[in-house]
Amino acid sequence: MRAFKVRAGGGLALTADCPVPDPSAGEVLVKVRATSLNARDRLIVSDSYSVDVQGRVPLSDGAGVVEAVGDGVSRFRVGDRVVGTFHPTWLYGPFPGWGELRGTQRDGWLSDYVVLDQQSLVPVPDRLSFEEAATLPCAALTAWSAVAGVGPGDVLLVQGSGGVSVFALQFARLAGARVVATTSDEDKAERLGALGAADIVNYKMTPQWGARVRKLTDGGAGRVLEIGGAGTLPQSIEAVAYGGQIALVGNLASGNGMDVSHFFRRAATLRSISVGSRSDFDQMNEAIDGSRLQPVIDRVFPFNQASEAFAHFESGPRFGKVVISH
Repeated sequence: MRAFKVRAGGGLALTADCPVPDPSAGEVLVKVRATSLNARDRLIVSDSYSVDVQGRVPLSDGAGVVEAVGDGVSRFRVGDRVVGTFHPTWLYGPFPGWGELRGTQRDGWLSDYVVLDQQSLVPVPDRLSFEEAATLPCAALTAWSAVAGVGPGDVLLVQGSGGVSVFALQFARLAGARVVATTSDEDKAERLGALGAADIVNYKMTPQWGARVRKLTDGGAGRVLEIGGAGTLPQSIEAVAYGGQIALVGNLASGNGMDVSHFFRRAATLRSISVGSRSDFDQMNEAIDGSRLQPVIDRVFPFNQASEAFAHFESGPRFGKVVISH
């Protein structure tokens, strides 16, 4: 089978003669049909991640068809459409801590086949294609966890138009909340508005966008989806309502961090989001099925253009998820 692996020093190397793995007891062999990229994958493929990934098959997110099952498998049958969970062993309950993940400590999905424990898979929602399903494990579930509890009368602030932000916008609108979004691109602003964002703030034209959000919302956003981390957290603190919550899901922008005294005066909560459990995934998929929500895909690349997919993810004008079709 074919598989892409991380080169020493960064980049992808295609190997065409890898053996197709056999599923052991409790395991499932999946023929991969689609994968999607996340911010952590960029670090992994550039070989600048916090653990050694040389020779590792990358990508934590993928969907496909069950080709074979090992002894004792009861959750799935050959022919079932499945999508993997981000945390292979987090089935339900509170976050148990960071274990071994696909694409880092374990081989990921960027290959023709992958073997997984049956417990680390969920069914693909009926209406979704494999490409759409591959967007769900990290970005969608992170957004679902970040906006949990948001409803009518609430205000959510999302940053940018990446996968997590777009999913959060969609989930918040399903729940009846008002969404304010930031962007620096007028075309993206129009698309964010079409998805239901009530107000758009251009953060390049308005560097102090936190104050603008407070003015637009008459007091700030009750929930802020924090993507930038240290680089944008000061403005998120300015934007959050008194007693509100900042859901920290990324750390993509450089900066000096937050003014603790300012944060304290807001009486706000800073909560880190660690994607979600398999139980959370099942609940999210029920909502997606029931609402007919359509994941937003920026662009789909063929398998042999995986390196081009990463280059586009790194520097292209993305809106939504970047996907690789197998």
